[in-house]
This record gives sequence, C-alpha cells and structure tokens, in this order.
Amino acid sequence: MTADFLVTICQMTPAISTSNEGANGSGKTTFLRMLAGFSKPSAGEILWNGHDITDSGVFHQYKLQLNWLSLKDAIKEKFTVLDNVQWFEVLEGKQGKSLPALELMGLGRLAKEKTRMLSMGQRKRLQLARLLAIDRPIWLLDEPSVALDNDGVKLLEYIIAEHRKKGGIVIVATHLPIKIEDAMYLRLPPRFPRKMTLVDMLDRAG
Repeated sequence: MTADFLVTICQMTPAISTSNEGANGSGKTTFLRMLAGFSKPSAGEILWNGHDITDSGVFHQYKLQLNWLSLKDAIKEKFTVLDNVQWFEVLEGKQGKSLPALELMGLGRLAKEKTRMLSMGQRKRLQLARLLAIDRPIWLLDEPSVALDNDGVKLLEYIIAEHRKKGGIVIVATHLPIKIEDAMYLRLPPRFPRKMTLVDMLDRAG
C-alpha cells in the first residue's frame, strides 16, 4: 500500500503526539513505515527539517532520531531481560539507563531472568524499556498497548507524556484507546468495503 501525503517533522518542534487510528488492514503500519523511511509514498514528501528523508544523506541523519516499536519484538530469548535492553543501549554508545528503565516498566525483579520466561505483556514492557534506554527524540509506536494489562497501559501513557514534556515527538498507530493529552488524530478508513460479520449478525439478533 502507498499513499499520497506530505508530512513535515522538525527537529526542534515542541512536543508532538499524533495518534493514527483505524481498523485492521487500514494502513496504520504502512503509515508508520513511510514515516520511518522504510517505504516510499506514491506521491508527496516526508520532510525532516525541510529535507526529503528519501535523500540518502538526510536519511542517515534522520534515522538516528527514530525509535521504532514494532509488533515484532526483536527479543533474544537466550539472553536475560537486562541483556536485551543493554545490548541496544551499547549500540547507541550509552549506558546506565537499562536497569532504571526496566524497573520503571515493572521488570526490575526479572532483570536476570531469561526472556523466554516472559508473558506477552512482559515482552511488550521490555520493548518499552528499550525505548527509554535508547532515548531518541522521535517515537514511532505500532500498536504499543497490545498485550498490556491496565497497569501496563497506564505506564505507556505515562512514558509518552514524560517524553513529550522533554520535547519528544510520539506517533502512535493503534486500534485500542490510549490517553494522550492534546493529541492530533488521523483516522484511516477501511481499505476495502466492509462485509457483514458474525458479530454484526449477533448484534442484530440481540
């Protein structure tokens, strides 16, 4: 899927949060992939500080600003929980944020455990801890609340709010409600005509 649009991202923009909502298959992930530079729009431009991110020189600098959270968690199951965060932190040339990030996300007591022991919700919390440890200004979050319990969603909302207070940019693709103050919403329509489902028939019967 491609799309026609213009998006401008400025490095010094005040705190921004955009929520990209839509049904399954409506193009939410594709939208994020275009913002990340993984896919190109069929027309229009995505600008960072006034420069097209598809330019190779611009993209090299732009990608260093991005923190991408995908449904694919990139967790190494033979590593410990702490190792799975520290490894990314070392790649960034940073240190000291991994354990505090895990503790904030409620995983401090599991830091030395192998990640294969984690539940789906704990794996998502681990992904969020990596966001905090890597500490880049632009967050692109694809369905970040999936698998989280109520407390996990509140933690997600908290770290988004704190990141924005520091001037960070957060763009979320979701079909589940996430409370984000003063967010701008882009609601994507279904890509294909919707057919009646079993749920619709049960509703009518009720």
